[in-house]
Amino acid sequence: MKQRIHPLLVAFAVLVFFFLLGPLVIILGSAVSDTSYLTFPPQGLTLRWFSNIFEISAFVRTMKTSFLLAVGGTALSMAIGIPAAYALARFRFQLPAFLGNIYVLPILIPEIVLGFSLMKTVAIGADVPIMLALLLGHALIVLPYCVRVVGASLNSFDFSIEEAAVSLGCPRWKAFFTVVLPNVRAGIIAGFILAFITSLNDVSVSIFLTGPGVSTLPIQLLAHMEQFFDPTIASVSVLLMGVTVAVMAIVERTLGLTFLTK
Repeated sequence: MKQRIHPLLVAFAVLVFFFLLGPLVIILGSAVSDTSYLTFPPQGLTLRWFSNIFEISAFVRTMKTSFLLAVGGTALSMAIGIPAAYALARFRFQLPAFLGNIYVLPILIPEIVLGFSLMKTVAIGADVPIMLALLLGHALIVLPYCVRVVGASLNSFDFSIEEAAVSLGCPRWKAFFTVVLPNVRAGIIAGFILAFITSLNDVSVSIFLTGPGVSTLPIQLLAHMEQFFDPTIASVSVLLMGVTVAVMAIVERTLGLTFLTK
């Protein structure tokens, strides 16, 4: 006998669905509006605001910068986070418990405070070039995602498999790359996706580390909005959402989203 779902529960689920989907519909509608200002519902339909993104040199330049920072910062954080997560999981009984909490600090500390601290110590104090300071800042803010997500996969990994490979003559470094990493690649992929999206959309930290001639797409979007309140703003937002969907689609196409839950 099938259990009947209460109508109020169905109504609540529908309301939550529209609550989550509503902002996306509004942004998409505003991006295709044939007006010179942001409005919803759209008055006429046009795609000229999407082409306008690539006609503005500042958007093109900052778009490249944001993608380079997202890829570079995520790669750097993964290079630091994977060994750290391995050590925390492999030697969790020998290492102090507070070490795991240190890697969460970039999330717990307000991003404005973190950005100001990086500007004071890295950009100004150490006189680090702007791009390098941005790279270090982005790697720092996404490091917790890499450590926590990869660490969650490593906590469920049976390290006796690695020890068996070592006992059979496999060097420990080779066992790490051929035995451990393939078994936790779901966590690595999930951590990379979260870190990449977080870095791509960061504003609070980046705004303190940018300088003359160097900016990121979200910051340029804010600057454009102060002068031109046109649908180009919504078009850029749709483009960023499209990148997120594209990343998830690639994962679904190659591995399947259910792979990330294993």
